[in-house]
Amino acid sequence: QLQASGGGLVQPGESLRLSCVASGSTNLDSYAISWFRQAPGKEREWVSCLTRGDFDTYYADSVQGRFAVSKDIAKNTVYLQMNRLESEDTAVYYCMADRTFCTIMKTRSYHDWGQGTLVTVSS
Repeated sequence: QLQASGGGLVQPGESLRLSCVASGSTNLDSYAISWFRQAPGKEREWVSCLTRGDFDTYYADSVQGRFAVSKDIAKNTVYLQMNRLESEDTAVYYCMADRTFCTIMKTRSYHDWGQGTLVTVSS
């Protein structure tokens, strides 16, 4: 199970960096890692994905060009750098690991969600 952290209250246009850490001996380098978010009153949606081996990254159209996902292998941590935040980005953000392709993670239903982190973008 993964734990997301780093959320907070920011103003529109500001930045935040979220972190995703695995519990136990899970080596995140062996998984594709996706970020999802769930805004108040809305369904959870896929945001971005980093492929196994860090070969490629994928982003939802709504965050393309503003968000960037990366990994620090030494820290076994995946990051989501969020720039030029908008009020529509307000949500609880979650990360998920899976031994599959990012294209599959985008639409797969997951149930064992770890701790999310709340991002609030408001002036």
